[in-house]
Amino acid sequence: MRVRRLSAERTRAHFARLVRVDVDRLAIGSQTSVFSGLIAQNLPDGAEVLCPEGDFSSLLLPFEHAGRGIHLRCVPLESLAAEITDRTALVAFSLVQSATGEVADSPAVAAAAARHGARTLCDATQAVGWMPVDASMFDALICHAYKWLCAPRGVAFCALSPSFAASMRPVFAGWYSGEDPWSSCYGHDAMLATCARRIDVSPAWQAFVGAEPALAAFADTDPAAVYSHVVELATAFRERMGLSLPQRPSAIVTWADPDGCDLARLSAAGIIASGRAGPARVAFHVFNDLSDVERAVAAFRE
Repeated sequence: MRVRRLSAERTRAHFARLVRVDVDRLAIGSQTSVFSGLIAQNLPDGAEVLCPEGDFSSLLLPFEHAGRGIHLRCVPLESLAAEITDRTALVAFSLVQSATGEVADSPAVAAAAARHGARTLCDATQAVGWMPVDASMFDALICHAYKWLCAPRGVAFCALSPSFAASMRPVFAGWYSGEDPWSSCYGHDAMLATCARRIDVSPAWQAFVGAEPALAAFADTDPAAVYSHVVELATAFRERMGLSLPQRPSAIVTWADPDGCDLARLSAAGIIASGRAGPARVAFHVFNDLSDVERAVAAFRE
């Protein structure tokens, strides 16, 4: 048990390095929706939550069903910063949209939120692992590591600003939320951790054992080099396919595929692709190279 806990704590430390925050600002769990739900339950009654239209459900549904008069207002991603008002309590958005690969203008969102006194919740699940991410820009950043970080499913993180962590009611508190988890296994009067660990969810041990070497590899790699590599591949694919380039570069490429024929061509060629909310979608990772671009383009010419 203690060996597995060491693995979980080392994984926490690797992720803290990846998103450039102190490890005491980082809570661990198993799903992003749990962290979204925790934040939803810590909002005041009647709060307005602003989000992009069509964002990932695990981010949005906890607010949609939070009750207590909490109102979820959805706007186009490109208008997110401009739509923040003094009525907005929280801006919840994905740094990179799962369905489209669009990259949010996070500096503009963070600046506008600060001007209006709103908190920010950033889901970085589709970002950490291919682009540099600084969690200190946001009041809360959540991430599931089974996407770009190549970890087993069941490893998730929540980075909190010190003020947000201090105000958080740990409604999912368990033994692992204690200041000393081994002294918090029984009874109701355990002393919770004084940092973000107070909202820890008991780790899925085997998943963290698998995640530790994966996150160590990413934490030890130059994020700028990874970003340059994957964006160059995605750009090459877009150019060869005649697709328009996005306003902000992305490792994810999507295009209209209403009848699913393009996705079928890629699958028949042995290329892993997906359909998301209608369009076809491919994503270039650190382990891809230019030959993968060539294979994908060739699939449309056969």
